[in-house]
Amino acid sequence: MAKRIALVVFPGFQVLDFSALTAFELANQVHGSAFYALETVSHSGGTVRSSAGVPVESRPFGRRAFDTLLIAGPTVVAPPERALVAALQGAATRTRRIACLCTGAFVAAEAGLLAGRRITTHWALGQELKKQYPDVELDDDKIFVNDGPVWTSAGMTACIDLAIALVEADLGTALAKAVARKMVVYHRRTGGQSQFSSLAEMDGGSDRIRLALRYAKENLHTPLSVEQLAEHVNWSPRHFSRAFREQTGHSPAKAVEKLRLEAARSLLEDGHASIGRVARQTGFGDEERMRRAFVRTLGKPPQAVLREARQHAGYDLA
Repeated sequence: MAKRIALVVFPGFQVLDFSALTAFELANQVHGSAFYALETVSHSGGTVRSSAGVPVESRPFGRRAFDTLLIAGPTVVAPPERALVAALQGAATRTRRIACLCTGAFVAAEAGLLAGRRITTHWALGQELKKQYPDVELDDDKIFVNDGPVWTSAGMTACIDLAIALVEADLGTALAKAVARKMVVYHRRTGGQSQFSSLAEMDGGSDRIRLALRYAKENLHTPLSVEQLAEHVNWSPRHFSRAFREQTGHSPAKAVEKLRLEAARSLLEDGHASIGRVARQTGFGDEERMRRAFVRTLGKPPQAVLREARQHAGYDLA
């Protein structure tokens, strides 16, 4: 019998979350059979409008059993309807796993489905979620998190990463990779990866500053002095330093450290166990310099990041 996958919708849900269903649809194609049965449900059925005004048809929960409930996220977070909360509480007892897409975590938390669970959500709303529901264990710097039968994703397109992870859990890595290729997404964006990108955060206003940032990211193993960066974009070091700080809010040295830190953290989260090699590869030079940067910025040493990556490895995409 096909596994019933249902997307839970309600007025104001984010229509992007329908992309999560596409992962299961394509899994059926690759698998060559209807391994999944897909549907859209709401507490009372009928037409439901997304936050963009797009109407979709839904079926009521009823008393049917589900393999997976994908709870869509609202674009504007507000207390969910009591009827929806009650329907979710009842359906959860007949469901193998719950997956919250983006701010869908607020809906699930209101229904009491996340109490005591390690979860994530959109980075901009993580602290608000923790404030409203202090009984959750928030990890708001992850693409997705799995805690037992509960899965949660970061914001927006992270719902695709979560859906592919669910497919992989059911059908294996090879099939999940094939689905990712069909969706033209990066299969190796694992749950442990950070939601943030220093390069995007510091994106300068001028082409020359952007060029300098890209050059720095591609050459982290080199010294990357102010003079080296300035020469690359044909500016004087003094003019380059002033323009860089004005456009990014950071000195060139601080920006380079942030890029090195992000690269080192990504390598450790991907399982590179030699901290010394990571330090050399990312331009820190030695373990102690990298350790100080990690503690100063992340509040924990590289060894802790590596340990956490190993603990969560069973939940991430291989």
